[in-house]
Amino acid sequence: MVIGNGMIAKEFESYRFDDSIVIFASGVSDSTNTDNREFEREKNLIIESLHASKGKLFVYFSTCSIDDAFMQSSAYVQHKIKMEGLIMGNHMPYIIFRLTNPVGKTNNTHTVVNFFIKYITEKHQFAVWKNATRNLIDIDHLYLICNEILQKRLFINSIVNIANPKNYPVVFIIENIEKHFAIAGNYALIDKGGGPLINTVNIEPLFKKYNINFDEYYLSNLLQKYFPNN
Repeated sequence: MVIGNGMIAKEFESYRFDDSIVIFASGVSDSTNTDNREFEREKNLIIESLHASKGKLFVYFSTCSIDDAFMQSSAYVQHKIKMEGLIMGNHMPYIIFRLTNPVGKTNNTHTVVNFFIKYITEKHQFAVWKNATRNLIDIDHLYLICNEILQKRLFINSIVNIANPKNYPVVFIIENIEKHFAIAGNYALIDKGGGPLINTVNIEPLFKKYNINFDEYYLSNLLQKYFPNN
């Protein structure tokens, strides 16, 4: 069963008719959200879904921003922490995937890459934290790792980070987007920012199994794959 209809839910479409697993992919996805009504909507839907999922593996997508000192106090991260606790305290079996920033086909302009592409290509002015880093992963690679874990029933009743082993400086991400579209962004650098410290040791054997190579071309390849510039 898959609950949700966004990018993550569509990626896990193959689980829609699997009655042994509940993929909860209907959570708040905008990390800048401060609307408590959206948080309450997710909470109520989780409670409802847990009640209907007795004996089934419940899969929840949280955020690696929990490991980002600059994000830990945000309403979004605090909400995700509470939802993790709600699930762990009320349901077994479960797996909580803490996700980094997935890159894929989506109209959601709140994702990191989509946000920068929109502002750069539409020539909007924006501010950039020059010390900030962000972690990006191909949605297809994210699925490969999660699917392996679910099919093999690994890490049951655990929290698992699903992320790129490397963070990218935000300035580096912007420079790659500028090069890809051959457009200069209109932005000002601000001397602040940081990034998440994400431990991916547990899943690195799966990167090797699927030949996922996070080399110096990973980001440029993502742009070519999902954002054709012609």
